[in-house]
Amino acid sequence: QVQLVESGGGLVQPGGSLRLSCVASGSILMMNEMSWYRQAPGRERELVARIIGGGATNYADSVKGRFTFSTDSAKNTVGLQMNSLKPEDTAVYYCSAIVGSLAYWGQGTQVTVSS
Repeated sequence: QVQLVESGGGLVQPGGSLRLSCVASGSILMMNEMSWYRQAPGRERELVARIIGGGATNYADSVKGRFTFSTDSAKNTVGLQMNSLKPEDTAVYYCSAIVGSLAYWGQGTQVTVSS
């Protein structure tokens, strides 16, 4: 059983920045995959960024060049640095981990980009 706890969401103006964090209850080195997803009202949950097995990070086209996925194995934490935020980035952001064949999700953190 893996527990994931996100933090760092909030209200920010367009063009601003936020940093999300996700703390895992176990070592992130044991995770086959760690990801950030988001879900806007009335829309399906979508992948934002993903790292598989400590390899390269993949980003959704809509966030490339603006968002950066980071890992800190010493703190069992992954982060998502979000710069140049746009109103369309408004969503609940979820941290996800895959261990073996099981997927785990955090409770989500709200990000609202508005003037």
